[in-house]
Amino acid sequence: MKRSILTVATLVAAALMIRPAIAQDSAGSHSGMIMTNADAIEWGPGPASLPPGAKAALLEGHPDKAGPLTLRLQLPAGYEVRPHTHPVMEHLTVLSGSIHIGSGKAFKKEKANKMAKGGYVVMPKEMPHFAYTTEDTVIQLHSIGPWGITYLDPKDDPRNKAVGSN
Repeated sequence: MKRSILTVATLVAAALMIRPAIAQDSAGSHSGMIMTNADAIEWGPGPASLPPGAKAALLEGHPDKAGPLTLRLQLPAGYEVRPHTHPVMEHLTVLSGSIHIGSGKAFKKEKANKMAKGGYVVMPKEMPHFAYTTEDTVIQLHSIGPWGITYLDPKDDPRNKAVGSN
């Protein structure tokens, strides 16, 4: 199980291909205070573990390494992340727009809660959940790495679709 989690986390890290917004050493550590303004954040494509359309900015840490991790995501209107789990607890803050989040193994929009700007959600380790947007939204994820995502239905995993299209 640990090997599987690390493999997923490594895939997530490889997919991010984003430079951290702050100077870090090869272990993902920094030597002082972290300060960055929103207009200085460099956005790149979202990780391959998320459906296409997201943009991402890694603010702190590395998804495949132990330690604090902060990731910002820009999600377009109509974006969906099907039921999945994470190997670690995940904290989510809505910075702009809104996101609908539901718990459970089935993607049921009517069971989701709308989290507006300033909203905060904590998903315990291995808790099945899903999300969708109805407007352009920016969220910030905080966790402790190594981080990963496992879709309950492998057909929902964008990494499987990329492999199958070759």
